[in-house]
Amino acid sequence: MRGIAAILALNAQHEVETSPLDHAALAKMLDDAFYRAAAADGADGFLISFDQDADYDSVNFLWFKERYDRFVYVDRIIVAEQARGRGLARTFYSDLFDRARAAGHERVVCEVNLEPPNPGSIAFHAALGFVEVGQGALGNGKRVSYQLREVSSES
Repeated sequence: MRGIAAILALNAQHEVETSPLDHAALAKMLDDAFYRAAAADGADGFLISFDQDADYDSVNFLWFKERYDRFVYVDRIIVAEQARGRGLARTFYSDLFDRARAAGHERVVCEVNLEPPNPGSIAFHAALGFVEVGQGALGNGKRVSYQLREVSSES
């Protein structure tokens, strides 16, 4: 499937910001996703999210699960270098916010890297209305900012 291969290739270019994926892990993620989106069959960008009921063992997902009863967690969003500036990430998030709200969710959550630094992601998420609700130090040397955006009303 071209979409899976394109998403894996794009993810591989951004493993520092996200984490490695193989075909089996990605297929399970896509099957279990609350919402997923891809542009150009995944070559230009993608977003994968889960709700609180997902069978997912990510440390970051579990951080939110310990603190919130209901949420939609953005596991990863990547836009390819050649596709940046076209509004893909904003479109993915806008659709996600609408779907989360329609499903009765009050919040969308994610994490962004503080170490290694990812100032572009921090600025992007702040512009969308995300606020920091905590920080975490991960075993792989990463430090993250846990972010939340309320979506319970038109916003």
